Amino acid sequence: MIELAPGLIHHPGYLDAEAQAALAADLAAVLRDAPPFTPTMPRTDKPFSVRMTNCGPLGWVSDRAGYRYQAAHPETGRPWPRMPAALLRAWDDLARCPAEPEACLVNLYGPGTRMGQHQDRDEAELAAPVLSLSLGATALFRYGGVNRTDPTRSVRLSSGDALVIGGPSRLIFHGVDRILPAAPDLLAPGAGPVLPDPVPEGGRLNLTLRRVSAFRRA
Repeated sequence: MIELAPGLIHHPGYLDAEAQAALAADLAAVLRDAPPFTPTMPRTDKPFSVRMTNCGPLGWVSDRAGYRYQAAHPETGRPWPRMPAALLRAWDDLARCPAEPEACLVNLYGPGTRMGQHQDRDEAELAAPVLSLSLGATALFRYGGVNRTDPTRSVRLSSGDALVIGGPSRLIFHGVDRILPAAPDLLAPGAGPVLPDPVPEGGRLNLTLRRVSAFRRA
């Protein structure tokens, strides 16, 4: 466990090779049931470079109408599939939250894709952290402070890593600068999880679990 900043906790290698392979298989079923779509920016309708889908009771979408959570896939109209049990176990283990997550965003990164600096603030319950899990290629994750102009640092998130974004860091600006090519010794068969279609070769799956609605305090 590495505290990158107050409330920003990196768990390198949280998922071992067996757990990664099992989760990748679970996500194959999620991707079949809820095919990835390309979100677009509010107002401009400019497409993101990252494709995505969701699982859980709610899913995050973005289009010309704005950012929001909704209960159905924007293209198929079907409810989102259930979260795999492994994700709920990770939430129970790392999030330290009295309520279950309601949404898991599944972002598909190909080589050359990135995610600009942003805050996760579309949730009503900001006391709950965001829990991130990585599968596949290593990402260069950049994080700053709660103001866009705050200084930034970067950390590599490898396959199997977990990252908790909570506490004083819950509203930090963060993003993914780039996807790093695999080192030669990691290209051998069986060196990493077999990611499901349609994740491109050399790509990455990033899962972010979120509590959306407010929960009752004791």
